[in-house]
Amino acid sequence: MSLHGAYDPDNIFARILRGDIPSVKVWEDDHVLAFMDVFPQSEGHVLVISKTSTARNILEMAPEDLARLTAAVQRTALAVEKALKPEGISLMQFNGDAGGQTVFHLHFHIVPRWSDRPMKGHGHAPMAETSALQALADRIRTELD
Repeated sequence: MSLHGAYDPDNIFARILRGDIPSVKVWEDDHVLAFMDVFPQSEGHVLVISKTSTARNILEMAPEDLARLTAAVQRTALAVEKALKPEGISLMQFNGDAGGQTVFHLHFHIVPRWSDRPMKGHGHAPMAETSALQALADRIRTELD
């Protein structure tokens, strides 16, 4: 898909938001959902999405919604850092097919990084066990401010 087009209400994140597909939630409020990536590029990989916007990419999101979403990304990244003690954190956000986007609902990736652990490729990591993701989500959730 290109940078322009109609929002698909059946994309995987829309289905998660409707409760059609389960997710391992880290936290949520009325505007934002943070949940574990089931195909984690690294231990503790979290996705953060808007619950109120149907923006497909960063070019389409209203500035006030984007500000709320990026504040949630920072809050979540701080909790990831406290819980998992990574040496670094990669924050990623892709736009359009050519930009690496695979789900066309604006989202941010929070990927903890360690120098001795290679990061798996975006869209190429194996599926994680739900129990392992839940344990990580629990650890991260306890560190939220």
